[in-house]
Amino acid sequence: MQPAPGVLVLTVPEAMAALKISRPKLYDLIRSGELRSFTIGRARRVPAEAVAAYIRKRMEEAA
Repeated sequence: MQPAPGVLVLTVPEAMAALKISRPKLYDLIRSGELRSFTIGRARRVPAEAVAAYIRKRMEEAA
């Protein structure tokens, strides 16, 4: 899943769909610092660039 052009942040469900992972796994990545995120009030948001950076890092590790 590619975010729509101009989308800077993803909701938790959008980030889960982009990475094809479960909610607990997404929060594990956030807690461990592997995936950056921030909150606005009580809403957690994941920068689209953080998702792309995580994918790039995993690809480099796999190479």
